[in-house]
Amino acid sequence: MMRFAVPILFAPLMGVALGAFFAWLARGELARHEASAIASRGFAVVGLFAAFVYTPIVGYFAAFHSDWAYLYWVSAHALASAVDLTLVLASGASVPLGFLAAARWARIERLGPVAIIGAIPMAVAIGLAMVWQKRLSTSATFTHFHGDFGTEPITSSVLGRGVLLMDFLGLAGIVWCGLQMGSMGRRRRASIAVRHGAAGGAPSSHRSPSRSSNRWPKRKP
Repeated sequence: MMRFAVPILFAPLMGVALGAFFAWLARGELARHEASAIASRGFAVVGLFAAFVYTPIVGYFAAFHSDWAYLYWVSAHALASAVDLTLVLASGASVPLGFLAAARWARIERLGPVAIIGAIPMAVAIGLAMVWQKRLSTSATFTHFHGDFGTEPITSSVLGRGVLLMDFLGLAGIVWCGLQMGSMGRRRRASIAVRHGAAGGAPSSHRSPSRSSNRWPKRKP
């Protein structure tokens, strides 16, 4: 299962993977905008997701569970607030960047390159999560974690409830994006069908004079 509530160190990796996934969903819409993926409606939808769903999720953990967000490698109190802001914004930007990186391949429906663009950062994030499983599953402050006191499992903590809430919000955002891009694909297929019908031409309703006269012969006087 994809997790949206991730530490800030993993967030850019997950963002690129999400962007590639969105690019594949928007492949039909991208085919209509051969000049630039930025001009597509799919990119606008991804931008809204990044701005109003993904960036706030990352920012929530950076603001309220900052030591966990940095996986207890550094004390969040020792970092300037500008560092938090930069990393949160970079995480948000990673979603549209992943979309743009995969758009050229999604446009021509080349699943292999799109999957590679999404799978590599996802694999790195999963690998790091397995190595740092203890840090991920512990709720504490920097001092408590390294002093080995005052810690608790994430499942029974306020942090754990925040993780569940953010996962729900992230999933809701994914569903919304999927619905938007699905409707774009249906509109594109409908417009293609209309163009093909117009190119084929409608059958003429006018009958030839010869056939009409043969069908209704004149009555003899």
